[in-house]
Amino acid sequence: MSDLFRQAGLDERAPRPLADRLRPDDFDQVVGQDHLLGPEGPLRRMVDHQRVSSLVFWGPPGTGKTTLARLLASIGDLEFVQTSAIFSGVGDLRKIFAAAAERRQAGQGTLLFVDEIHRFNRSQQDSFLPYVEDGTVILVGATTENPSFELNGALLSRMQVLVVKRLDEAAMATLLDRAEAHVGRKLPIEAAARESLLALADGDGRYLLNAAEALFDLAGEKTLDEAGLMALLQRRSPAYDKDREGHFNLISALHKSLRGSDTDAALYWMARMLDGGEDPLYIARRLIRFASEDIGLADPQALPQALAARQAYETLGSPEGELAIVQALVYLATAPKSNALYRASKAAMDSARSTGSLNPPAHSLNAPTGLMKELGYGSGYAYDHDSDDGYSGQDYFPEGMDRQVFYRPVDRGFERQIVRRLAWWAKRRNRDSG
Repeated sequence: MSDLFRQAGLDERAPRPLADRLRPDDFDQVVGQDHLLGPEGPLRRMVDHQRVSSLVFWGPPGTGKTTLARLLASIGDLEFVQTSAIFSGVGDLRKIFAAAAERRQAGQGTLLFVDEIHRFNRSQQDSFLPYVEDGTVILVGATTENPSFELNGALLSRMQVLVVKRLDEAAMATLLDRAEAHVGRKLPIEAAARESLLALADGDGRYLLNAAEALFDLAGEKTLDEAGLMALLQRRSPAYDKDREGHFNLISALHKSLRGSDTDAALYWMARMLDGGEDPLYIARRLIRFASEDIGLADPQALPQALAARQAYETLGSPEGELAIVQALVYLATAPKSNALYRASKAAMDSARSTGSLNPPAHSLNAPTGLMKELGYGSGYAYDHDSDDGYSGQDYFPEGMDRQVFYRPVDRGFERQIVRRLAWWAKRRNRDSG
């Protein structure tokens, strides 16, 4: 019987979701996590040595984190206690720790499984420390968010982080086969609809089995095509949280696709973000940043294109204005790339911080008063427009500071012309100073 149903006081005749009925009874039935359960996997080593340590399962929903925690409790005959950070507070935790301490005195250990552990605040997380430290509980947490950001360092240092992967197509197909074997009949859907169901589940085994159960219950004798499947199940929103790690992962993929001039990949990641509900103006702002940071003067039209896209979207709104953002994205992806401006800015800032308060050279200073002229302000200034070629070659760095080269344009796009200009100016400067 499922632990959840036993703890709730229900017997085996109580209604149970298909996903719970198909929950694996041993590690060999777990699908899609061979990196954890293969011969060299960390969980396999725990099984082989019959020793469980505190850990965190990090992965997307419906990938088996709770199942793995339950199976770990069977190693060493640990009492499995489950709680959720969404519904529990410090008072609930105190009761759990007190009960675990009593079990320990009686010679039995406790595996405390905390779902959504990242939702506990810092002080709540700190309350686990003494009980994990002295072995009162073996703590197993589950989170969909990056533990490095969501768990405090003291707790994280006492736990091993294991990544639970999104279920691949083979693992999902295995779950469907098990569902059909358990129910005793095939899913009432056509082959193409079956493929759509796997895609719709998006690596979430729980969603897949819940959807299969709905199909068994509601489709009747009809065999559904793709349209019928979608009408019955409706459309599932993609896994995307605009203020958490999924957001940053996708925008990172978009930015790096643009930098790598992979136009189609950039279009894909932008579509994923928009489909997940991202604000198009956020994407437009990132394109403006990219235009200066990764293209710069290699294509001086990159920044105007990005700015125009944002203005067009603000004028038109969705969905018409999104095409302007697509236009800018394609322009930026196909433009020559240079981070010379970014590197020049950083190098100049580093130099400014290291050189302190050096004064500008006297010839570069204005002298609006007689006293300032007497002090040498403006003395020796060469007016560039009086030169035959409009260039005097004067040095504008502070006196006593060697010339620096911060801006190093690449030999691509428009910056190729800038390379030639800088080389000509440097040659003139060196000739005149020599």
